[in-house]
Amino acid sequence: MSLYFQSFYNYPSNVNCCVRKHTNQRQGKKNPSLLKLPNESNINSFSNKSSSDNSFKVPQANVIGIIGGVSVDSSLNFAKKLANLKLENEENSPPFVLCSDPALSKELLSLPDKTEHVNIDQSSIVENLRRKRTFLEKSGVCCLVMPCDLLHCWYDEIKEGCCVPFLHVGECVAKELKEAKLKPIEAGSPLRIGVLASNEALVARFYQEKLENEGFEVILPDKATVEHTVIPAIEALKRKDFEGAHNLFRIALQVLLVKAVNRVILASDDLRQLLPPNDPLWRSCIDPMDALARSSIKYSQSSVIGKTSLSL
Repeated sequence: MSLYFQSFYNYPSNVNCCVRKHTNQRQGKKNPSLLKLPNESNINSFSNKSSSDNSFKVPQANVIGIIGGVSVDSSLNFAKKLANLKLENEENSPPFVLCSDPALSKELLSLPDKTEHVNIDQSSIVENLRRKRTFLEKSGVCCLVMPCDLLHCWYDEIKEGCCVPFLHVGECVAKELKEAKLKPIEAGSPLRIGVLASNEALVARFYQEKLENEGFEVILPDKATVEHTVIPAIEALKRKDFEGAHNLFRIALQVLLVKAVNRVILASDDLRQLLPPNDPLWRSCIDPMDALARSSIKYSQSSVIGKTSLSL
């Protein structure tokens, strides 16, 4: 499924029923900002077919391409982040194209939590994501993002041959932390950043690599913390035991904070929903998708400035 959004969410007619489900659109009320996209003969351009068959082309130079991840909800949450951000000197947020695939989501959810990356047959996942990347490239987007921690395990394979900037969430977080000029909590110690992930074998390691490249010391939870707090917190969340999940998660955070970390990256959609926004512990946490959204906004803005310069 591919959606094009401009200013006020503009929905293609062939996915209008899906959008109505998520926006509580009233029956019989038409969306005045509906964008006219390809007719029935070109609906295949929203499928998993080779992008050489695609004819869809976005009309602006500053469109952000989004490859959806494990859940539709996480993709839509990222879209909301973009909608709430504004381009410099602009009234509206930038337009974007979102590709989301329920079949891929099901395949990603089936991955075992403790399986090492090298043991996973990733060919079908990578091929699926490459098709989406190519479709978005040919649609005319100015940059690409994947608002999903897990998908970044195959970032290098997906990016290979890409002809537009392809933002990496770990690099975006590392860059913002570098620019923040934080001071070590313990005098004489290096800046320490903690990483909490529901799938450490697949996710936490790439954050560690990107942060260490910028000179940070990365602290991961020890095995006991993962087994007795992080994993049980996720299991409690799945059982809808929100209080239990919340309490276990707070313990996991405190274990990292007592090790003098400046910030803790929450590298999981599940973990990011375990604290209310007004909880004081949030001040010590980082939602990496915020950094990814801000970086994509900057690329979109630079595309607008570049186009304006060329027209002068």
